[in-house]
Amino acid sequence: MTAALDILITRAEQSRLGEVSLENIAFGKHFTDHMLEVDYVDGKWQQPQIRPYQPLSLAPSVAALHYGQAIFEGIKAYNDEQGNPRIFRPLDNFYRFNLSAERMQMPAVPEEIFMEGMRELVSMDRSWIPSLRDHSLYIRPFMFSTDELIGVRPSEMYKFMIILSPSGPYYSAPMRIHVEEQYVRASPGGVGYAKAAGNYGAAMYATAQARKHGYDQVLWMDAQEHKYVQECGTMNVFFIIDNTAITPSLEQGTILNGVTRQSVITLLKEAGLKVEERPLSLDEIIEAHDRGGLKEVFGTGTAATISLIRELACRGRDLQFDVDSWKYAPAIKHKLLDIREGRIPDLHGWMMPV
Repeated sequence: MTAALDILITRAEQSRLGEVSLENIAFGKHFTDHMLEVDYVDGKWQQPQIRPYQPLSLAPSVAALHYGQAIFEGIKAYNDEQGNPRIFRPLDNFYRFNLSAERMQMPAVPEEIFMEGMRELVSMDRSWIPSLRDHSLYIRPFMFSTDELIGVRPSEMYKFMIILSPSGPYYSAPMRIHVEEQYVRASPGGVGYAKAAGNYGAAMYATAQARKHGYDQVLWMDAQEHKYVQECGTMNVFFIIDNTAITPSLEQGTILNGVTRQSVITLLKEAGLKVEERPLSLDEIIEAHDRGGLKEVFGTGTAATISLIRELACRGRDLQFDVDSWKYAPAIKHKLLDIREGRIPDLHGWMMPV
């Protein structure tokens, strides 16, 4: 059968949903019954298809495995109070996906394939969306090169896919963060602003070292001076100093322009806080902490949503925070969740009905 986009649909013979409990489900460990798959061949996108979730058959020489031409996005769908599925700001993720594609010399995915393919896939597997508070259906669009050729050049063939994964809260407790002052994530002129797979592979060593010492994530510093904070491994980061929320600026192209980051900036301003997007030095953070001006620290991201940070380890010190006394981050987190789950009006048009 076909859908409006002319998607070739093959339905799973039997759903696997009965094998999975959607309550407090671990992030990224279970996948729904179907997946979207589209190939790029001979300079054009082929017919999209939705078929049962299953392994792929790839040649050992497939280019993505050797040269890292791979990008992805993270999006979430929620059920509203009436049980209707809605997707949070998918068009923003679509734009960022193609920005990453351009940087990695990959073909742009047409909006119709990305948006309508996602909508159809989520509609088919809507029963997998958990109805519990702070639970969601994580949507993972991704694309990788598929030339069967050893050679350092952009591929001529690609595969675009979307898979779905029901999930609970990513970080359920306030986080301990290690400020990384030796290794770097990105530098000006690099691919830090792109959601390229290699960015995350390159970050794993430093993150593993931090976790050996009991930390949840690292906070990266700038590559040139190790002076200015950038972003955490899976999140953008915000610091409320006195009556101003400060988050690192995007100008140098070294951090991700997070969709949740954009939303939080809007909601912080609505809450009456001044918001600054600018370079923020570790010295300024420590000075604010020592004089009592550092009020709140938190991360934002699709998977993490808003995660409170209870400790920053830097320069031989552990800056600890009383997260129970915080005002803004918990309130913004609850408001954003209420918008996503339909408990309060979506005044910004962030939710796309399925």
